[in-house]
Order: sequence, then C-alpha cells, then structure tokens
Amino acid sequence: MQQEAEIRAASRSGDYGRVIALARKTRGMTQTQLGDALGLSQPAVSRLEQRGTRPYQTDVLAAAAAHLDLRPDLVGLSSARPTPRAGDDDMHRRALLGGAVAAATTPVLATLPAPTPAAADADAGGQVAALRLSTTAYRRLDASTPSPDLEDAVQAHLRLIQTTARTAGTEHRTRLAAVGSEAAGLAGWLAWDMGNHGSARARYGAAVNAARSAGDRLLAAYQLGSLAQFEAHTGNGAQALNLAALARRAPRENTPAVADAWLSSIEALGHAAAGDRRAADTALTRSRTAAEALPGQGAPPPWPWVFSFTTGKVAAHRVTCGAWLGLPDWVLGDDIDALATGHAKQRALLLLDMAAGHLAAGRVEGAFAVATRALEAGLHYRSGRIMERARALRRSLALSSPPRVVRDFDERLHGVYL
Repeated sequence: MQQEAEIRAASRSGDYGRVIALARKTRGMTQTQLGDALGLSQPAVSRLEQRGTRPYQTDVLAAAAAHLDLRPDLVGLSSARPTPRAGDDDMHRRALLGGAVAAATTPVLATLPAPTPAAADADAGGQVAALRLSTTAYRRLDASTPSPDLEDAVQAHLRLIQTTARTAGTEHRTRLAAVGSEAAGLAGWLAWDMGNHGSARARYGAAVNAARSAGDRLLAAYQLGSLAQFEAHTGNGAQALNLAALARRAPRENTPAVADAWLSSIEALGHAAAGDRRAADTALTRSRTAAEALPGQGAPPPWPWVFSFTTGKVAAHRVTCGAWLGLPDWVLGDDIDALATGHAKQRALLLLDMAAGHLAAGRVEGAFAVATRALEAGLHYRSGRIMERARALRRSLALSSPPRVVRDFDERLHGVYL
C-alpha cells in the first residue's frame, strides 16, 4: 500500500521516471531486465528513472507502462481507446486496430526539437521500444479479436520493423531483429489459428532465424519452443521433440525457471502426439513441479514470455494429451479446473479436447453438447483452427442414426468455410 501511495505521489508531481522505478522494484525487476523488455540499455533505463519532471518520450513511457502493468495515466498518458461501432466492416475494424496500437505508441513529433546526435540515438532506442510495445499490444488483442482482423495489421507492423531495421545503426538493427522475431512469431500464431499451416511454419521459422540474427539465445529458445508446440498440435510428435531439444540447448546461462516448466509441457505434447503415454505423463509431472516452484502470480513473466505460465496451464496440457492418447481419465478428471485459464479461443480448443474425452468414454451426447459450445466460439472468432478441430471430432464418430445433439452440431457446422 505504501508503494502504491508513493507511485501516485510521484505521478501527481510529474516524476514519471520515479513511477517506473517504483513499479519496477515492486515487481522485483532489475534495470537490465526492464531494458531488455523495452529495447533499451541499462544506462538508458537508469537515465529514464532519474529524469525527474523533465519532458519524456511518450513511446518509451507507453512501453514501460505496458510491461509493468501500470495504468497509462500514472505516466501522464491518456487511457482512452477507440471502440468499434456496430456495423463496421472488416476493413474498418482492421484499420481501427492498427490505429489503436499506433495511438498508444506514437510520440507527438511536432512538439519535439530537432534531435542532436545523442538525441537521435535515443530516438532510435525509442523506436525499438515503440515497435516492441506494438507487438505486445497485438499479442494481447489476439485474446479478444478474430485472427483475420489482426492479420493485415500485424503483417504491416512486421514490414515496418523490417523497413526501420534497414536504416538503423548496427546496435539498433540487432535489437530490431529481436523485435522482428517477436512479430514473426505472432504472425505464425495467427496463421495457425486461421488454419494456414504452411504459412504458420514459415513464419515461425522466420522468427527463429531473426532471434538467432539478434544473438538472443533466450528468444531463440522461445521461438523454437513455439514451433515445437505447433508441430505437436499438427501431429508431428518426433519433430516437436527435436525442436524442444534444440530449444533447451539454445540458452547457455541465466535461463528463467519458466522456460523449464513451459518446455516440459511442450515435450509432453510431443510425446502424446507420438503415442507415448508414459513419457507424456513423466513430462507433465516435471512441468507441474517446475510450475509450482515459479514466483507468485503477481510477478510479471520474464521477457519474451508475455503471459504467465501456471499449474493451470499444465492441467490444460494434460487434458490435451489425454484427448490425443484416448485417455478419458486424463480428460475428465480433476484437471478440468484448467478451463478457468486462457482466453476464449484457448478455452474453445480445450472444450474440444474434453469432448474427445467424453467420446472416448462412450458419452456421445455429452461430447457434442460440449463441442457445440466450442463451435460457437470458433464461429464467433472465425478461427479455422477451432473449426477444423470440430470437424475432426465429428469425423471420429460413425453412427448410422446419430442423436439429436449430433444432428444439430452437423447443421451448425454445415456450410462453414473459414
């Protein structure tokens, strides 16, 4: 409470650097860790925190506020966001999404004096921070926005990063390669959600290569793990395990504990995709043990992780593994509490895994009652991935006279092309 009062007092006085310093210390972050997240050096973060009431670059303030989960108004920024109107068409929504992110990251250039060489270097660092903030904003928008609506904006954002990198100095070009890796990974995720596996694989591969170009071993490990997760979900268990092994070898030191917990769960998915129940169970146990030892939920996840990894997510992976292995006891056990985790699209995919468990247990009506809820989410978010999983579930049932809930499911699914 005292820390919150100090933050509010510093904000009222216009000392936004102190606001950032207090918030950083509350979350147990070093200046180096915050700088890594913002694309700034440790000395640059130190100067930012000691700036007092002098003018600040709004893009850097916005980036710091987003990473530290500070309200924008605490660092002197507006918290207003545009709201889509009923009847807006797809093109307007995509433009609105791009404008919303740009508004959060673009400084008011007309009010700034002509930069000196030192200021120009600081501006380049601010560009890196702003571009990284935009990527993070798009990643968070994925939770509530159909992937087709985000696709064009993210691709334009990725092209902007590439264009900026071509004219940047060597130091900032390296940092921009890391930002480009994050954006390419997000583009891969969106392609996967839309059911475009070829594009997803290519974009994840580009994300891995960009991370290596940046010389960032931890980011390379994260992107390799993300590609491994994609391969496991597309049924390529051996490839998923090979990629997970590469991810484990990528960072050489200072590997955060979350990496072990997360990669163990991905290895479990790889083993399940390969049909190895015992190895999947061992990996899940290892993942849960590691997740239980992670810092409390109030601490922000270490970059490049944006969302926390918890025991609930391990439980969700166990449900998925059980669905793939045809093990109803894994799917329908206590781990159903995992439904409380993730956003709507993730919960829909988990519902389909639960439906597969019901079906494996011979509960046809229960399976399709659950699957119908997932289908509605897939239609709402226009998710090709959810729709294809729904079709796969339906193909797994062969009855000459299906019950009414299955016929209703068929009617809802018929004619949907995403």
